[in-house]
Amino acid sequence: KCIENVSRQDCPICLEDIHTSRVGAHVLPCGHLLHRTCYEEMLKEGYRCPLCMHSALDMTRYWRQLDTEVAQTPMPTEYQNMMVEILCNDCSARSTVQFHLLGMKCQSCQSYNTAQDGRCRLSLEEQ
Repeated sequence: KCIENVSRQDCPICLEDIHTSRVGAHVLPCGHLLHRTCYEEMLKEGYRCPLCMHSALDMTRYWRQLDTEVAQTPMPTEYQNMMVEILCNDCSARSTVQFHLLGMKCQSCQSYNTAQDGRCRLSLEEQ
């Protein structure tokens, strides 16, 4: 993904110029640039681009592991029929899914890199 003049911007981690730096740059899948050393430090704390929140690496194996954990972790009775609106940080899709403490999965791209985008509500049969 091409972002105009991306190398003329500052690294969003250390805020130093990328273009004139002696430190190599790392291009994220979203097209943003970070210093390679900043990227490596960022991965110790998280997996998302600090600018757009897209996943900064292939998370497929982790999402499958999270699928298993969600399936094996029943929700308390008061949350079992709770539905939430989510926004996916990876594909920008919006969807309504069942609430789960471990994560809510995007119905479009199967990512758990989502954020709640609205209030919780009971499913139709509970209302």
